[in-house]
Amino acid sequence: MAERSAAGAEAVLRDTVLWAAALVRHFPELAEELAPVRRSPVGPAPAGPHPGAGELLRQERREALLLEQRHGLAVPGHGAAPIRLHVSDCIRDVTDGVVELEEAVHARLGLPRPPRAGVTDRLRRIVALLDGVAAHPDLARHVRDEVRRMARRCARTLGEAETVVRVAGRCPWCDSVSLRAFPDRRAVLCVNPACVCADPVCGCQDDPAYRHLWREAEWPELADASGASTEEMAAAMDDANGPDATACTDRTADTTRPDGTNHTDGTNHTDDTTRTEETAC
Repeated sequence: MAERSAAGAEAVLRDTVLWAAALVRHFPELAEELAPVRRSPVGPAPAGPHPGAGELLRQERREALLLEQRHGLAVPGHGAAPIRLHVSDCIRDVTDGVVELEEAVHARLGLPRPPRAGVTDRLRRIVALLDGVAAHPDLARHVRDEVRRMARRCARTLGEAETVVRVAGRCPWCDSVSLRAFPDRRAVLCVNPACVCADPVCGCQDDPAYRHLWREAEWPELADASGASTEEMAAAMDDANGPDATACTDRTADTTRPDGTNHTDGTNHTDDTTRTEETAC
């Protein structure tokens, strides 16, 4: 039991690091999406200044300065393109969430209030404290859940799609042709929601959203049981743009975790396809 608890705690911390890295990578990209520059492919001659252009320009500069001061982001340029409110809302949500999360971690660990910093710097400081966070399982799960939520919101706002590649063979537990390679995670998952194994303490026993997952070290065992080959699995990880690859857009529901579990029922899976409400995988 103690070993299972330790393994679970390690998985939580590992997932936190993965989601934090994704958030650090994507958050700066929100600034580019905030006020995209619109250009005509024909390239018409520039029109004369609009009567209210001066005031609009001053207002945009004030908003850009406020965003840079509060969120550490600089809006790339200004002009007639409107600010995308859903992107602005995402920036504010992530910024406030990271600030509150770091302050909560410091308070729980008995540390002084953290100094002001940008979102990416705060995330790196949170990751640096994970060894201390691990001593508090409830705090570790809260940190993981919040970082995951914010990373997924960034990905949805940016319209990012996750690549999924079909893998030959059948799942050793449900005997379904539902094995899929997820190159971004370098893992193979069974996407059949009815898949239940024989382990009485496995999450599939009481969580209908759970997904069995095999990481790279477990591929030989999976290959022996499924009829697939480790070479094919490795090739699938490197063949994200191949004919068997599809894009799975996480835009309508926060579903799949890095550990392979699924925390909502917003995803509908069948033996041959994995699909969200928008895109078939």
